Amino acid sequence: MSTPLPLDDIRVIEIDSWMAAPSAAAILSDLGADVIKIEPLSGDPMRNTTRPAKVDGAFKGYDFQFDVDNRGKRSIAVDLASDVGRNIVHRLCEGADVFLCNLLQHRQEKFGLSPAQLWETNSKLVHATLTGYGTDGPEAWRPGYDVTAFFGRSGLYDSMRDGNEGQVAMARPAQGDHTTGLALLSGILAALRLAERTGTGQAIETSLFETAVWTLATDYGITAVDQAPVRRRSRQQQIVATANRYPCGDGNWVVFNMPEEAAWPRFCRALGLEHLLDDDRLQDIKGRFDNMAEVVDLVDAALSARPRDEWGPIFDEQRLIWGPVLGLHEVVSDPQAEAIDLFPTIEHAEHGEYRTVRAPIRIQGVDTSPRRSSPTPGQHTRSVLTDAGFDDAAINQLIADGKVAQHET
Repeated sequence: MSTPLPLDDIRVIEIDSWMAAPSAAAILSDLGADVIKIEPLSGDPMRNTTRPAKVDGAFKGYDFQFDVDNRGKRSIAVDLASDVGRNIVHRLCEGADVFLCNLLQHRQEKFGLSPAQLWETNSKLVHATLTGYGTDGPEAWRPGYDVTAFFGRSGLYDSMRDGNEGQVAMARPAQGDHTTGLALLSGILAALRLAERTGTGQAIETSLFETAVWTLATDYGITAVDQAPVRRRSRQQQIVATANRYPCGDGNWVVFNMPEEAAWPRFCRALGLEHLLDDDRLQDIKGRFDNMAEVVDLVDAALSARPRDEWGPIFDEQRLIWGPVLGLHEVVSDPQAEAIDLFPTIEHAEHGEYRTVRAPIRIQGVDTSPRRSSPTPGQHTRSVLTDAGFDDAAINQLIADGKVAQHET
């Protein structure tokens, strides 16, 4: 007998777009929830906006990036601007446990989807909202993406500049979205527990902005007190040489993170720089900090003698805490990634198998890997409405009137 999934008795109604909130719903689906994604008649605007994978055959042109955040869901396409469409959503929420959205407050109220409005339909519903900046304050109205609200407004971009003159680097797609999705997920799970205990609906929220500030909490623990600007250090200005990043002979980089006082002798031995242990200027942390630019040059020169992969065994022999700076194309075939099944396989109903990315959650003895590929827009419109009690005649009329759309496979 297979082990049940932890959320296989939970139904989620999702109205959102792009990546942050959908990523939380995708993990809920991985954990067993029945997730119904309500899309506009034209589909989620995220569809087919990113580069296609460089593949031929059945998967040529397939939207793998959309798939990551929408796998395992059922899709229904609804005209939310109509009274009929809003009534359909309320009908679906009658049998749901969670309503999840990324609509700003005024849009929730306009479409009848605020917590109070939905609790009139289902008093036990967990209502979860993800926004750019929160639902209170002078900028609660402001839309936000992860590059603006998560990385820009939070201080992340500024704090990661290479020294005071370093340019602001752009983040990779959805880094802030997926981090905030995890925060939303944790809030939903807590709210489900509270709703179960109290028998009453719960409203939870998070935002890109506040999640990003939490990721910087180690810095903000100080900055919130003294309000001093963060010290941005280039490689030549790091406090200790054993917590820095360096290029190897093949142009690939490695990064170290070790307390210098204990690791400095091993660090020097690994790099063939034992003579630095006798340099009077470098006998303590302050001396090495005062001469950091020279130390970095010496380490760079030493590492240039070998490619990155030849250095690894040497670092391990000296018990250094280090990591290779891998390219994404290297990670997908990394032995450690394979050992923990970081890129499991999904079976697409039409095209066959492909690899995807699993969520960073594992439960011993429970298979929480993705189960199904993402739906096409409105793929499950008819079946979802049938489950909600609509008969064929009513569904056919809704389709004819343009209030819902279907794309059955």
